[in-house]
Amino acid sequence: MMKLYGVLVLFVTFSVASGLRCYICVTSDPNGCTNDLTCPDGLDRCASVMMDGLVTKSCVPSATCIDPMNCCDKDLCNSAVPTGPGVTLLLLSSALMMLFI
Repeated sequence: MMKLYGVLVLFVTFSVASGLRCYICVTSDPNGCTNDLTCPDGLDRCASVMMDGLVTKSCVPSATCIDPMNCCDKDLCNSAVPTGPGVTLLLLSSALMMLFI
């Protein structure tokens, strides 16, 4: 039983020490980002932002996570293409329409 606890402690320690991995790129192809990086100390979020037709993905400090940037804190979680407010508004308006139909 003690060996099991030792293995669990070792696993948890290793997973915390390995750091966050994020996709990093600047591209016009939303699905073209395949490079990833283990984020250095102090950069604790993965980020995606789409502006002027370019998708930028990188490691960032949590303090810089403001609109229009999408941030997350799991390994390679910034793989999805960030959606703009248009999609959210479309879904919200569709849901409201369903309430009144």
